[in-house]
Amino acid sequence: MPPAVEHSSGHAIDALSQFNLVALSPMGGVLTFTQANLLMVIGSALVLALLYFGSRPSAVVPGRLQAAAELSYDLIYKMTSDTIGAEGREFFPFIFTLFFFVLMGNLLGLVPFSFTYTSHIAVTAALAVMVIVLVTIVALARHGLKFFTYFFPAGAPVFLAPLIVPIEIISYLSRPVSLSIRLFANMVAGHVMFAVFATFVVMMGGHSIIGAFAAIGPLAVNVALMGFELLVAALQAYVFAILTCIYLHDAVHLH
Repeated sequence: MPPAVEHSSGHAIDALSQFNLVALSPMGGVLTFTQANLLMVIGSALVLALLYFGSRPSAVVPGRLQAAAELSYDLIYKMTSDTIGAEGREFFPFIFTLFFFVLMGNLLGLVPFSFTYTSHIAVTAALAVMVIVLVTIVALARHGLKFFTYFFPAGAPVFLAPLIVPIEIISYLSRPVSLSIRLFANMVAGHVMFAVFATFVVMMGGHSIIGAFAAIGPLAVNVALMGFELLVAALQAYVFAILTCIYLHDAVHLH
């Protein structure tokens, strides 16, 4: 999949330029405020607005906003309690925040001229590392040194320890890698496909009437991709949250 497509005018259309960060503040270095940071603030504000205005009416027959807020709350609460157990209530605020931070990043990126902050590996990796650090702290706090028995399953032959223990440690440390890359790769792939097929529309539709009719094909693909990306946006947020719940379940119950 080439990063750039050559337009008939001679200008290269870069499908990856949409992921470039643009500084919105005069500060430099690590303090630079970019469009990714702006979208994070907007996404957080939208979630807070949904919860605030959705919970205000408290009607017996909820309206759309109240129903959306209650459904969101119930969905994540059920996920944490069903996956982790009764202890899941302790981690509900964290899972709820994590789910909607990822979801809003995925959805806002589908708005024209917006930006998908979950398409940057730095963001997804930071979230994944935060998850694995929390999981490890919870496991150590609840089980102490017994936590390290997690890397050698009960009942396994002792002579296999030199083989099993390294495999289990690598598997444990690979969790943040798989979490971050899965989300990052899905977001990047979808938006690159958007850009490529949109380029086809422009290239084919600017030549002749026949080309304009032929451009309907890639345009239809982009319309279908929009529906597919909406599904992927929700699914990836759910997968990120449910895997976090599974890891927390292992930390709480040590299996």
